[in-house]
Order: sequence, then structure tokens, then C-alpha cells
Amino acid sequence: MERQGKTSAGRRGARFSATVAALLATGLAAGGCGAGGERSSADHATGEKARTAPAAPTAPGGGAGTANPEGAEGAARDGRPSAAPAPDYLSTFALDVDTASYGYARRTLAEGRLPDPATVRPEEFVNSFRPDYPRPEDNGFSVTLDGARAGQDGWSLVRVGLATRAADRRGERPPAALTFVVDVSGSMAEPGRLDLVKESLGLLADELRDDDSIGLVAFSDEAETRLPLTRVGDARGRIRDAVDALATSSSTNVEAGVRTGYDVAVAGHREGATNRVVLLSDALANTGATEAGTILERIEAERKRYGITLFGVGVGSDYGDAFMEQLADRGDGQTTYVSDTAQARKVFVDQLPAHVELRARDAKAQVAFDRRTVERFRLIGYENRAVADEDFRDDRVDGGEVGAGHTVTALYAVRTRPGATGPVATATVRWLDPATRAPHERSGSVGTAALAGDIWGGGHDSLQLTAITAYFADALRGGELPGAPGLAALAERAESIAGRSGSAVVRELAAAVRQANGLRGPGEEPSGEGESKAGDPYS
Repeated sequence: MERQGKTSAGRRGARFSATVAALLATGLAAGGCGAGGERSSADHATGEKARTAPAAPTAPGGGAGTANPEGAEGAARDGRPSAAPAPDYLSTFALDVDTASYGYARRTLAEGRLPDPATVRPEEFVNSFRPDYPRPEDNGFSVTLDGARAGQDGWSLVRVGLATRAADRRGERPPAALTFVVDVSGSMAEPGRLDLVKESLGLLADELRDDDSIGLVAFSDEAETRLPLTRVGDARGRIRDAVDALATSSSTNVEAGVRTGYDVAVAGHREGATNRVVLLSDALANTGATEAGTILERIEAERKRYGITLFGVGVGSDYGDAFMEQLADRGDGQTTYVSDTAQARKVFVDQLPAHVELRARDAKAQVAFDRRTVERFRLIGYENRAVADEDFRDDRVDGGEVGAGHTVTALYAVRTRPGATGPVATATVRWLDPATRAPHERSGSVGTAALAGDIWGGGHDSLQLTAITAYFADALRGGELPGAPGLAALAERAESIAGRSGSAVVRELAAAVRQANGLRGPGEEPSGEGESKAGDPYS
């Protein structure tokens, strides 16, 4: 799916869009997001962004890992935006907090199958874990950059970390108006689908506040409103009865469900509230409009007019990943995937009630690399979140929605020039205030001194974990990232981190990597283990 601002070659300029050869049929790009220059044939094969990097940018912010407290206002007191480096040396993308790709890959591997490479999005693997980035005191972002050497020939990994302030569950927040659109087609009868959805909704009904509202739409071959948007208050019993009455029927008409869900959301729209449609489905459309494109116009229109966003929750061993992701992207929302009760509780009890409080709308990031130190760079993932470099400060161009307590990570493979020292990159995040739509910016930087250590030789566990998840995802889709140690070595490193931290979710990651290695067959030699710092919270 193309996001606004990327639909014409003219707006893209000469942006790099080379594709890994094995993935040409899937339409997944494998290069960076900024405008590109010349590249060698080897670079074309690997998706690397090969070019001369820019002079150090003039941008808001200070040293590595620091945020500019003045934001965009401090960067442009005279009403003009701060100077930016030449477009050829920028990487620009909309923020993404989706995690569905990783959840679905774990489910597929547990069933003894390798995931389809087209469903593997590295940014969703990486963002399934929460590094220990500093949290801002206000409602903006913190910006943290770090990195380490990865392999030979001057390659390093540079991590850009963004974080928002967590929600206060007992504090004040805008009310939520949530319209649940539930798939009750025949395919949802499989264990772990409708039964899990009903359990999830029951859990959520107990978590929402009296002033929140819930609506319920069920769809199979047609859609039916089971509950208009209703204040939770003393209606919890009615809500539970409506959920309990859900039962499977015939075919899957996602179009009818989404259309009716938005009808309910618009009819019950609440000013000042977080208005959201939550689609719970295996997304296997087989009736009505079965292509996402025919539904997208309605979703985008209501997002622009009423600020209604879409949250997609995928279920089932067969799952329409691309279909669900396209709907959520156009709805300025996010996707996740649940396959068991523990994951459902995490999404509907731990995450959704807190994340109804927005911190940012249309959030984008732009990373500027320094030509004196950087020879090549490549953003790992985010291909379908690319934004034209010149559209970074165009607030009419769609970005990503980010809620309270979210972290967003972008990982770059960066090749520095031999012997070069000094600045490497400056990352700037731009977003609109959810209430006033006023723009804000913050920045952070990283230099060569921060890249001196080896990624596996005593670095921070949090950075190692980011590298493991990115390398894992890239291996599943057939890529060859610089410094990739192989799946067996990745599994060992994940297990070491799990042992030091006691993290169950990291242990699950290690198991998934081992399953993938077994399915791909032997032949990868494990690398030596390094010493690292323990104790990071990962989820």
C-alpha cells in the first residue's frame, strides 16, 4: 500500500527502491527510505544504500541520545524551518508501532512452517520488544541513538530509539469510543479464533472506565450492529451479553464489516475522545470486496474528517496479514496478532486501555547521515512506511499514530569511512499534537565514538536484542545483512540474554529462532558469546 506523499515518482525524486532479488514477486523493498544516488550492482542485490553522505546537518537537538526541549519552536524562531542536509543523504519514514508480523511468524514457526517472506517485516519484529529508552517528562518523544560495530569492513549497526511517556492508568485521560468489528465467519470457528476474540472482549470490558464507550458489529456474509456506541458505566452486563451471543456463521465479507463499523463509529462519534474502530479477524476476505483497495477510501475519509483510527487484531493460523496491514495503515492505526490467552490478555488488558491515550499524530522520523564519516547506509525494514524526504515537514502528509508508553526503534546498517571520526547521524522526529495539531520536533545524534565496541563483545543487552530480532527477520525473508551471524548463533545469544534477564518473551524469541533454524536445515556455525549488561525490560 502506498501512503500519501509517495504515489508519484516526481515526489519520490531519486529515492532508493532496490529490491532483494528473492523478494521481487512480493513487492517488499529492501533498501533505505531516503532519496538515492548511484549504486553498484552488488549494492542493488543486497539492497544497500551506497552513496556519499552529507555534511553534518543543522538540526534541532544536541548530543547523542539527547532531546531538544524546545522542539520545532526552538528550531525555527523566525518562522522558517531549520536547515536540512541534501535530500540524497536522508532516510525518512512514518513511525510504526505494529507487531503483527512477529506474532504471526512465531505462530507459523510453532506449527512447523517457515513464514511467507512477504509477511516478514523487520520493524515489527524489532518493535515487539521494548528497549529501556529514557522516557520524556512531557507528551512528546525522547530521542536516543546508539550503536556498535557489526562484522568487518567498517560496518556498524546504528539504532534510533524513540519513546513516549507512559500512561497513568489512574490519571486523567480522554474517554475512549471503541467500535469493535468482529469476524464471525465460518473460518473463525477454529479454536483460537472467535473463542479467543470473545474472551479478549470480556477482559477489556472489565478494564475500560465508566465514561468510555463500546460499540459492537458482527460480520460474516453481511454485517449487523449488535450494540451501538454505548457508555460503559452501568452497561457492562449488556456488553457482556452481546459478546457472549457472538457465534460463527458463513463467509467473510470484511468490506461489509468495516463499512458498518465506521457507520457506528461516525454515528456515535465523541468530540474530545479517542475514536477508534477495532477490527478482530483472520482477514481472509472471500465475499464482497476482497481487495483492500476498495475499502481504503472510506477508512481514510473518516480518519481525516473525524480522526477515527483503526486498530487491527489478527487471529488464526491462516491469516490475511497484508490485507489487515493495509487497512490499519490507511486508518492511521496499528496491527497486532494474538494466538493464545496470554497474548490476548497482554493486548486487551495491558496495552489497549493505556494506549487509547494518544501522544502523537502523523509522526515521522528523518535521519541525516554525515558524508565525512559515512560511506553507505541501509534502513532495515520500514519499506512500506517510506515518506518522500521533502515531505518530512509537510504536515498534510500522513505519518503514524503513537500512543502512551510506546517505543519505536529503527535500525540501520552503516558503513563508515576507514579512519573517519566525528558525527555519524542526526535523527529528528516530527509529530502533531493530538489535540491542537501543532507541530513539534526533537532530535538526537550519534558519533563514531559510540560505535567503537563490538555488538557481541560486551555491549548492552538491549542493543544486542534489537540486532538479534532484525537479523532474524532479515534471514526469514532471504536477506544478507552485514555482520549476520546465522540463526544458530542468534538463538544462543537470545538464550543468553533470557538467562541474564529472566525474560520469558526473550526466551520465546530464542525458541522461534531455533525452530526457524531447524526448518531451514543445518549448516550455520554458532559464534562466540560476548559479555553484556543484564536487566533490561523487554516487554
